Amino acid sequence: MRKPARGGTRGDRGDRGDRGQVAIEFVGTVPLILLLVAAVWECVLIGYAFSLAGNAADEAARAGAVHGDAACVAAAKEHIGDAWGPEADCRKAGDIYRAKVTLGIPVFFPGLDFGEIDGTGGAALEKEAE
Repeated sequence: MRKPARGGTRGDRGDRGDRGQVAIEFVGTVPLILLLVAAVWECVLIGYAFSLAGNAADEAARAGAVHGDAACVAAAKEHIGDAWGPEADCRKAGDIYRAKVTLGIPVFFPGLDFGEIDGTGGAALEKEAE
């Protein structure tokens, strides 16, 4: 009978020093992966807050140009939940009606804020023909 070649198969070598290495690497990288997911989620929330503020300001400016200040504030808060802490500032500026909507920058979910985001919008004032 022939003897097996030197080295043989992996199990024949007797190397057991790397046993469990995959488990250790997995445990080491899980916190990094979770941190990355949290950072991406925070970026998504900030982007969504910018989108909400800009859209609310545009709608508020359109409503204010036609119906006045009360309609402007109501339109700014119509599609935004209270957890975002919406605040609207509406006023005329020459022939343009301007609206500024301020939202809180959320930390992991709306309601836990660490700053503010402003969205601005404007619409031409509607004048009656003379």
